Amino acid sequence: MGRMVDGKWLTDAEASAVAADGSWQRSPSLLRRQIGHDPDLPATPGRYHLYAAWNCPWAHRVLLARAILGLEAALPVSFVAPRRSAEGWVFDAAAGYRDDLFGLGALHAVYARGMPDYSGRVTVPLIVDRDSGDLIANESADILRSLPVAFAAAARHPRDLYPRDLRPEIDAWNERIYPALNNGVYRAGFAETQSAYETAAEGVFDMLDAIETQLADAPWLAGDRMTEADIRLFPTLARFDVAYFTAFKLGRRRICDYPAIWRYARRFHALPGVAETVRFDIYRRGYHSRSDKRNPLGIVPIAPDIDWSLSAPG
Repeated sequence: MGRMVDGKWLTDAEASAVAADGSWQRSPSLLRRQIGHDPDLPATPGRYHLYAAWNCPWAHRVLLARAILGLEAALPVSFVAPRRSAEGWVFDAAAGYRDDLFGLGALHAVYARGMPDYSGRVTVPLIVDRDSGDLIANESADILRSLPVAFAAAARHPRDLYPRDLRPEIDAWNERIYPALNNGVYRAGFAETQSAYETAAEGVFDMLDAIETQLADAPWLAGDRMTEADIRLFPTLARFDVAYFTAFKLGRRRICDYPAIWRYARRFHALPGVAETVRFDIYRRGYHSRSDKRNPLGIVPIAPDIDWSLSAPG
């Protein structure tokens, strides 16, 4: 994934994130202002603009919260094309992927417009202040945490996704699932040594086993209520069987092979608004796109025969 240094775009090759031992390391997000907490950032519906990508699991977290809370009108969104180029994330107006805020051609141009000396990764999700053009936030965990609180008055379906009585359980699951599973699939898929791959892959399946045990006795990760921990987990589950299983060589088991997780994932998928945020074919094609290291021929496997409806067996 490319990055910018002092406002200048660098290519993917120039921005390698592989350590000396062959393990892949994710750079931290740098834009972490929170709407509603900063006095200069009031939670005014329509003031902020979201940039997202259908195939990005981190952006998917925010799209899920936006849909579940009913914030579509309060937080407009522009989607980059579901592929990256030498320019990183780009727009493709002819295919329906437009920058509805500035009319720019690439996401790095949005970053440069809002912060001319920006240095860091050029990622989605990104929230921009429509009034000033300033970059506000690109850390999905922060955005997910702030939306239910900041925009409670504007939400069509307000709900507390971080209830005080469940915070210890939510925090514990978040702290376990992110390194082992959410980011672990990438550490496996982007590893450049056998040992780095095996370490990451074992961590992925150990975490799935722990989640399976939890969901055998509880409807949601933190107990009897859906929370942000579930929203952080679901994007990984949605991409696993159609993408990570093959593209990232995580072939021990599929999500549909875990009875409790599979019931949970389909129940989550059936929640109002959730299915509209899911694009299985984009995941399949995006993660199997041509890559000199991972898929040099660019061959996209056929789709697995998996039924996500609640009426499906399992």
